[in-house]
Amino acid sequence: MTAPAGIDVTAPPSGAGCLECEATGGWWFHLRRCAQCGHVGCCDSSPSRHARAHAADTGHPVIRSFEPGESWFYDFTTERMLRGPELAPPQHHPLDQPAPGPRGRVPADWQVHLR
Repeated sequence: MTAPAGIDVTAPPSGAGCLECEATGGWWFHLRRCAQCGHVGCCDSSPSRHARAHAADTGHPVIRSFEPGESWFYDFTTERMLRGPELAPPQHHPLDQPAPGPRGRVPADWQVHLR
C-alpha cells in the first residue's frame, strides 16, 4: 500500500507518552501519534488536547491511535477517519502503561476533567 500524503511510514513515535504532558507534568486520557513525524500527543478528550494542537501548529493533520489494539487513522482537516499503512514500530504505548496515564500523575477525579 502506498502511503497517502501526510503519512511517513518510517517516522518512529516520539516516545511512550504525550511529549508536552511529559514536559509539563500533565496527564492524558489516550494517546495519538502524528502519522507524518511521529509526535505523540494526547487525545481530544484529554485536558490539553496536544495531538490536535500539534496538527494545527505543524500542518500535520493525520494522526493514528497510539493505544494497544487500535490501528485507526484520523484527519483533523476533514474530521474524518481514513485508512493508512502500518507505521514504524512501536504501534502503541507500552502495555504496562495505564490509560489514563502516566502512572502517578492522574488525578483521582480524572473523569470530571475529560473534554
